[in-house]
Amino acid sequence: MASGQQQQPAQPSYRPYRLLRTLSGHARAVSCVKYSNDGRLLASASLDKNLIVWSAQSLTLVTRLAGHTEGVSDLAWSSDSHYICSASDDRTLRIWDVRTPPNGGDDPCVKILRGHSSFVFCVNFNPQSSLIVSGSFDQTVRIWEVKTGRLVRTIVAHGDPVTSVHFNRDGTNIVSGSHDGSCKIWDTNTGKCLKVLIDDKVPTVSFAKFSPNSKFILVATLDNTLKLWNHSTGKFLKVYTGHVNKAYCITSTFSVTNGKYIVSGSEDHRVYIWDLQGKNLIQKLEGHTDPVISVSCHPSENKIASAGLDNDRTIRIWAQDGV
Repeated sequence: MASGQQQQPAQPSYRPYRLLRTLSGHARAVSCVKYSNDGRLLASASLDKNLIVWSAQSLTLVTRLAGHTEGVSDLAWSSDSHYICSASDDRTLRIWDVRTPPNGGDDPCVKILRGHSSFVFCVNFNPQSSLIVSGSFDQTVRIWEVKTGRLVRTIVAHGDPVTSVHFNRDGTNIVSGSHDGSCKIWDTNTGKCLKVLIDDKVPTVSFAKFSPNSKFILVATLDNTLKLWNHSTGKFLKVYTGHVNKAYCITSTFSVTNGKYIVSGSEDHRVYIWDLQGKNLIQKLEGHTDPVISVSCHPSENKIASAGLDNDRTIRIWAQDGV
């Protein structure tokens, strides 16, 4: 019996996350928070029309990016961590150079992307950072050239607002989700629909993103459910539940720095962490005072950033014990 026990693979023991710091700087709901790919910076976007770039190490404010005329719903980092693209209710996207020194006289906004006819709700760079994909309440997915700001392609993608857009690991495909209850995969080069992964009408697909290896797609729906799909077979493999998600487009993500976990915000003001393989809820992070609709995991350290809506307006940084 003892020898049988020794053959069991040793599972790394889970170290709980604890609140490290609470960041205040926005005057309205914080809609999005994302770590840069090099892990040095953290950016937040808000309904107060501004973005804030924070030092991920010192957790101090580095610069405030102002220029949008309505609230900002989403942001994305370029692969080299030099640029941020923001998506706003003012129907534009803005590309910001975060290397521009504050008060240096140079406007950090280097491009304004115009073309959407309604709120721009979601945005992402391709891995090469040569293209930007955006989704809008105008029901289209649009692909833009970063260098020129030129609109490359408009995809009439959905029958309702587009809630999320994300490139796969090599940039050849885009996944989109929508209020129309569908999740679709598109060919980046042709704009053709390669697969309709989900087409259920209800519930709304509120978020979708490729896994780090792009073999799977994590999909959130407004019935308090997250599912991990194998998009090549069209079957879902895992279901994660326990959180509350009926009203907002809450982002979720993969935590891969110490074991593999799924992390999501929730409308009960908490952050939820599940074991990716086992699907079991591991921890709930408590402290926010309003729904948490955005979470981000640090690329190399065991840290999570989360953002609260209008009755909270803070960003909370959580770190595993021993960090």
